[in-house]
Amino acid sequence: MSGEPADADGRLGPGLLVLVVGPSGAGKDTLIAYARERLAGRPGLCFARRRITRPTDATENHVSLDEATFARELAQGRFPLHWRANGLSYALGEEVAQDIASGLIVVANGSRAAVAEARTRFARVKVVHVTAPPEQLAARIAARGRESAEEVLARLAREPALDAPPDLRILNVDAVDAAGERLTAFLRSLA
Repeated sequence: MSGEPADADGRLGPGLLVLVVGPSGAGKDTLIAYARERLAGRPGLCFARRRITRPTDATENHVSLDEATFARELAQGRFPLHWRANGLSYALGEEVAQDIASGLIVVANGSRAAVAEARTRFARVKVVHVTAPPEQLAARIAARGRESAEEVLARLAREPALDAPPDLRILNVDAVDAAGERLTAFLRSLA
């Protein structure tokens, strides 16, 4: 990641990273897709595609990497932010650092466990915390068909705490457009 503009503390900037975080099944990808559609073509705003060590499917817009490729790209410094969760490796790609260096607002599906690290790597970070009641989370995770019942329970048991209150909380319990409009309005206010 050398050569990227940084602030006095060496953090990536001057752009803004908006991390959308919350438990599995909260609807983060759905709300991000909703906002991406509503804000298409808006200057200064882009949406990141995570790298994940899981095959692609219809439930998430990500770049699939095997563990060896992920480890190699990590060792090469291609990820401005990475984390492990639920037995998988996740990362934001080097285009995120480039977009941040260009002064853009980058919206990314992140992890509560990676927020503190994001604040050390990026000069400007906003956090959106999306959640839902446990029974809704369990039903949504199970509906994806990717995990066994035991894996669903393990995802629900994972509760990393945020290092500070989020900039926006969304309780995603109603129709997608209700929570989606809250995220969209928040992102509009930043641009």
